[in-house]
Parts: sequence; C-alpha cells; structure tokens
Amino acid sequence: MNKPTRIADATAADPIIVNVGLGERAYDIAIGRGVLDQLGERIAALRPGARTAIVTDRTVAAHWLKRTQTSLDAAGIAHSHIVVGEGEASKTYGVLAEVSEALVTAKIERNDLVIALGGGVIGDLVGLASGLVRRGTGFVQIPTTLLAQVDSSVGGKTAINAPEGKNLVGLFHQPRLVIADINVLATLPAREMKAGYAEVVKYGLIGDAAFFDWLDNDGSKLLAGDTAALARAVAASVRAKAGVVERDETETGERALLNLGHTFGHALEAATGFSARLLHGEGVAIGMKLAFDLSAALGFCDGQVPGRVANHLARMGLPHRLADIPGDRPATAELLHHMAQDKKVEAGKLTFILARAIGDAFIAKDVDAAAVGKVLDAAP
Repeated sequence: MNKPTRIADATAADPIIVNVGLGERAYDIAIGRGVLDQLGERIAALRPGARTAIVTDRTVAAHWLKRTQTSLDAAGIAHSHIVVGEGEASKTYGVLAEVSEALVTAKIERNDLVIALGGGVIGDLVGLASGLVRRGTGFVQIPTTLLAQVDSSVGGKTAINAPEGKNLVGLFHQPRLVIADINVLATLPAREMKAGYAEVVKYGLIGDAAFFDWLDNDGSKLLAGDTAALARAVAASVRAKAGVVERDETETGERALLNLGHTFGHALEAATGFSARLLHGEGVAIGMKLAFDLSAALGFCDGQVPGRVANHLARMGLPHRLADIPGDRPATAELLHHMAQDKKVEAGKLTFILARAIGDAFIAKDVDAAAVGKVLDAAP
C-alpha cells in the first residue's frame, strides 16, 4: 500500500492567479492552499445563476466531494453529482455515454457548469462530455492530482481512449476556471505524486534549464509535501503551459513540445493495457529518458545528457528503464505498432519531441522507425 503524501492542511492564502489568454475564452487558474473553499464564490462571480453538476470518481468523492458541495452551498449554487469508477478504465465510450446521459437527465444547460473533480482521467472524460452535451456546456477543472494540476487540467485537451491507443477520441474544449488547491494533494499516494512529478520536470527538460536545475536541487522537498515548493512548481509549470497554449491552442506547432516522452509513454501504456502496471506519469518518465536516448543516438545531443536525466529521475524515485515496468518487457514491435497510431503521425511518418540539451527540445518529423527500434532494443 502506498502511504499518502504528508502535507499539512493550511488556511487559504492569497492564491497565485495565472490567466490563459484566449480572448473571449480566457480563464483563470487559481493556485494555492485552501482555494477549493473559494469555488462557490468564484463560480457565482463567473456565471451568476448557473447550476452545476459535479463529476468525480469514488476515491476522490470520499475525500473531497463534501467540501466541494459545502463551498457551492455557501454561495447558494445548486448542484448534483455523478460518481464513476477510478482510473483509465473510465476513459471509454461506455462511461462517456453514462456521464453525458446523466448530465442531460440533470437538465444541465449550456449556461450551467459541469465540475470535473479529480485527476487527469476525470478531467479528460468530463471535458469531452461537457463539450458534447448540448453542443457545448461550460466546465470547471478541480484537479486533485499533481499531474492534473500541472498539465492535463490546463489547455482544453479532452479525450477518451480507443482500443488502438490513448486519447484518440476527443476535442479541444477549454475550461472556464481551474482551481488547483495544493492542500488536496495531501490524500494522494506517494506513487501518484511521483508520477505527477514527471510532468513537472518535463517543463524544465523542454525549455527551462534553470527550472530543471532547481528541481534537481529541491525536487525532493516537493515530493515530501513542502507546500511552498509545491506551489512554486505548480505555478511555474502552469505558466509555461499557459504560454504555449496561448500561442498554439490546437497543437499545430509549438504545443507539440509538451508531448516530450509521450510518444514512447503512450505506447508503453497501451502495451501494458492502460493498467496499474504503469501510471501515465511513469510512462512519461521512461519515455523522456528514451527520447533523450534517441536524441543522442541521432547525434542531436551529447551522449552524457541522457545519463543526467536518468540520474535525476532515479533520485526522485521514478522509473526510467523498460526493466522498471513490472511483468514482461514490452516487445519493440508492439511498441512501434502503437507509436504508428500516435496523434502526431503525419502521412504515416513518426514525429518525436527530441532535444539538443536539457531545456532545448524541438519537434523532429519523419523519424526513422528503425532508429527508434534500435534505441528500444538497446534500452535497459
């Protein structure tokens, strides 16, 4: 059993506000300790008279549903709730239909708000359902995992999985508000915190070497539950992502950089059956190391750089080798098959996010599948 991360509860402080500037669809991300308790007043100011429907999973409901409802009650906001199962098994056509039909039954209208209370799975699922119901209802993200706070809750990507791969059925649908409460991470198992950390360090590896250096020195404080370190890391990550989303909302160019490690990682998740064998962040961690291995193999970065990445991930307790995945090693041929379904594939050619150095990532198109296979075969 993973023990929860130890984070002392704190009174609400002045939150850090990061705005995602998308014109009429701009929205705020409120980051801080206790900001969940401000949900009701923020929704009342954002959309007066709106009714809400909270969608969450069983585990999150046990910890945070009542507190969410209390905040809505205090602001006089009507609410209902829908509870689904945990994990990637809920990102399916069947559960999407279940949630969509429940929102229609609850008479959620286009001027109302659907609240996604949970991690990345809930955010992806609820974002897609709200984008479909009545041809688009507004929704609010309340990410309850580190991974969701720094990545999936921001930017409007919503999706469910298909048998052929991860996140293949979806649309872009921006939230109206994101509430990233540092205190809710107190109930997160240590393994989930580490998985979320992979998406934090990703921002340093992509384009901020100084942020990576800070994490290299102080990342252990973050994983130990230091609220100041967590707030700094979440804010830095969100600012980085918000800037990219503003410049390339629908991923026609620069936004693809945010997928560092994801082509490998998604293939690994598919090969392990989207199961508890490999969490998304764990797959990304291994994928980022493989991306640096591929960069070195193709001559784009110094051969010592992948070792620095591997050493950092290992010190943070994250998997970084194929051998770290429990059970049988995924076959290279199977991984290449899944990569061929990656969303970044163009005209059947593989696209990867590679790097010239830590903090200097770039988009590489038409990457030779044989070179990728050699890296996979050689990986420990």
